[in-house]
Amino acid sequence: MGKRREPRVEKSLQVRIFGTDTDGRIFSEKVTTVDVSQSGVKVSGLKAKLRLDEIVGLSHGQSKSQFRIKWIGEPGSPNAGHVGLLNVNAEKPFWDFPLPTPAPDSFQQGALERRKHARLRCATSVELHPEGSALIWGKASDLSLGGCYIEMGIPLVQGTKVRVGIWIGEKKCWVIGKVTNSTPGFGFGIQFTEIADNDASQLTDFLKTIKED
Repeated sequence: MGKRREPRVEKSLQVRIFGTDTDGRIFSEKVTTVDVSQSGVKVSGLKAKLRLDEIVGLSHGQSKSQFRIKWIGEPGSPNAGHVGLLNVNAEKPFWDFPLPTPAPDSFQQGALERRKHARLRCATSVELHPEGSALIWGKASDLSLGGCYIEMGIPLVQGTKVRVGIWIGEKKCWVIGKVTNSTPGFGFGIQFTEIADNDASQLTDFLKTIKED
């Protein structure tokens, strides 16, 4: 058994989920919620093929936010088409109805995959050098030794190779990566593919300061 950070309430609502699927195609679908919490939701009826830990958009009424994919139902099982989502902007209310306050809630963990490196919330300036394109400035909203998410209204295309300069104080550490997911209106995720030892050490020390904040 695992522990959810807050209880879920069964609720059937029509919402829209949108983003980029595993083939790099932009999708937008109406799906139905199964249960909701202040920062998470499980939906059913999804047809698009998605990956764990990617970012998608969700809209309901006047609300719109980014959600991270935390669980995907197995194809061919009763949970096929079901997806568990976590609001990455949980400090901003998404639902327009009251929900229980956060409290531990037992649930079956299942075969949930984990990132090799946990992402940490941040607001770190980055310098992006996409292959074949001009320099772009941006901000990373989460960061790890394995990748980052860049918030940007017009994101880089999935598959783009990019050299990233991460500002740490007055210095920069450099990594090479590729865009793994891209959501118009929100931003894109980068998976780091190359990093020198000294840059990895510098980034590791910086991530420790985020954990301590």
